[in-house]
Amino acid sequence: MRYSIATVCLSGTLRQKIEAIAQAGFHGIEIFENDLITHQGSVAEIRRMIEDHGLEVVTYQPFRDFEGLPEPYRRKAFDRAERKFDLMEQLGTDLLMACSSVSPHALGGIQRAADDFHELGERAKQRNMRVAFEALAWGKHVYDYRDSWEIVRRAHHERVGLCLDTFHIFSRNVDLQAILNIPGDKIFLVQVADAPRLSMDHLSWSRHHRCFPGQGELPIDRFVKNLHATGYNGPFSLEIFNDQFRSGSPENTARDGYRSLVYANNSSESVLAQQGELLPSIQSPSEIQFIEFALNETEKQALTPLLSALGFSKAGIHRKKAVEVWRQGAINLVMNLEPDSFGQRYHEQHGVSVCAFGLSCQNIPALTQRATQLGYDLTQGSLSTDTHGIPAVLGPIGSLLYLVDETLQPSHWEREFVPQPHEPMAYLQAIDHVALSMSYEEMLHSILLYRSLFGMLPSASVNVADPSGLIKSQVMQTADKKVAFTLNSSAASQTVSNYIASRYAGGGVNHIAMRTHDLVSVAQRLAELGIETMPVTANYYDDIAARFDLTPEFLAALQHYHILYDEDEQGVFLQLFTKLFAGRFCFELVQRNGYQGFGVPNAQMRMTMQALEVAQLC
Repeated sequence: MRYSIATVCLSGTLRQKIEAIAQAGFHGIEIFENDLITHQGSVAEIRRMIEDHGLEVVTYQPFRDFEGLPEPYRRKAFDRAERKFDLMEQLGTDLLMACSSVSPHALGGIQRAADDFHELGERAKQRNMRVAFEALAWGKHVYDYRDSWEIVRRAHHERVGLCLDTFHIFSRNVDLQAILNIPGDKIFLVQVADAPRLSMDHLSWSRHHRCFPGQGELPIDRFVKNLHATGYNGPFSLEIFNDQFRSGSPENTARDGYRSLVYANNSSESVLAQQGELLPSIQSPSEIQFIEFALNETEKQALTPLLSALGFSKAGIHRKKAVEVWRQGAINLVMNLEPDSFGQRYHEQHGVSVCAFGLSCQNIPALTQRATQLGYDLTQGSLSTDTHGIPAVLGPIGSLLYLVDETLQPSHWEREFVPQPHEPMAYLQAIDHVALSMSYEEMLHSILLYRSLFGMLPSASVNVADPSGLIKSQVMQTADKKVAFTLNSSAASQTVSNYIASRYAGGGVNHIAMRTHDLVSVAQRLAELGIETMPVTANYYDDIAARFDLTPEFLAALQHYHILYDEDEQGVFLQLFTKLFAGRFCFELVQRNGYQGFGVPNAQMRMTMQALEVAQLC
């Protein structure tokens, strides 16, 4: 199939959109009517720009309010069509996308609409044009692709075909099986769009909340599987109305759009294997093997007492660089102070922060090939400063995701670091999850990356209350739940999430959650060492005493040590947060006794307490 994108998906002028679309690797472009109308130049100039960038105009769209009109509106609709055909000749495209009518004058009736399209097909044939009919989810009479297909079938004209759009299909919860009955050569255009599942009118949902395949919650894979079964091999295009996309970087959005099509198209492996487009299959990461901090010496001296209190000790010093690893259990925290390294360049831009994550992976060659096919930037490091040779993917917030070969022996720790005598502690065992604060646009980029490259699964998104607004939160985790990132963004400028993002001058880590078998004992140790933890209100403990069956002694311990508590059907969850370090990130200590979630009922308490802490810092 030919990958294409509609100009409405991107911000910028038409010229900027065309350049971004070509650079991203697309072969086709849909010219949206408003982009052509507002262009300060001739249609001939637009055609030259498109052809100079090696693109093909797969369709001109939309042609509105055509079918089912009484006179004199019917005659005027055909006159409009002729004008569109004139314009299409100048653009160099032969396909007009017509969407079902929302006109108050439109009359119902499948046969009436079919007769209109047959006549339009005759006119299109005289001009060597074609027409693709799309059922809008909010169409007055036609809002189901099965009805639009019946109209196309009855029109019985070689120049009239179908346009299938996933948003219009899924927003109406229309069954997909009927797609299998449509001949592939009668489908002239396919537009794919994902979206979160929302309860709202179809038009508002479509105009503001669409996103790229893999970024939402719609079963795009089921649609694509049925589409491939029809034998369709035409334009596979994106038509995304999204407020963030139309205000962000057209280059970044176009690149994400292209990789989303590659990812979506891989739902039918047998077809793609024949076409040589199949992405290599991979296994999801098995753990977050290390977290790398970019910091200076002063910041390191301030951070290491906290790490020591948490039970970490210096386990290794790099043989050539100013880099240390602090370890406890399976947790490795890397301190990067090496001049002219990626970490220090990151530090210059963002200040003390997490600049990289190491993900334990298998079959690194397949994973890097998959990343390349998806269009993700890979780095192997500088030969003059880096010796580990670990490939890395540049993440959406600018940090690196190292692809660590978990089978390689000796390990990079043995090759790179001189071991340091230390007394292993057993307070904390492993990284549970990492929470990131970012813009909503970066959140969509992140969801697509974790899903398409690492096979991670999204949770349903939730809204968390902050004293200054709502924060949208979504978890991306592996199927075995061993690797998890919680992504947080907010449209409200004064929330904790946006405060932290502003401190980083971009997205960054909010907290690093680490598992323990006995959180009360760890909390007692921190208290004895004078480490401040996030305070919790007395009202909170009154509430959980009413909600859960807790002994007075246990409840008193929770309150004394500021430990949060929750239960689900699988078990119990305990949480404890340190104060924010440099107003940026904190450590979360968790104890899971079968519990599967991430303490969403406690999130408002955390946000409220962190907001008070932030207010004191400002």
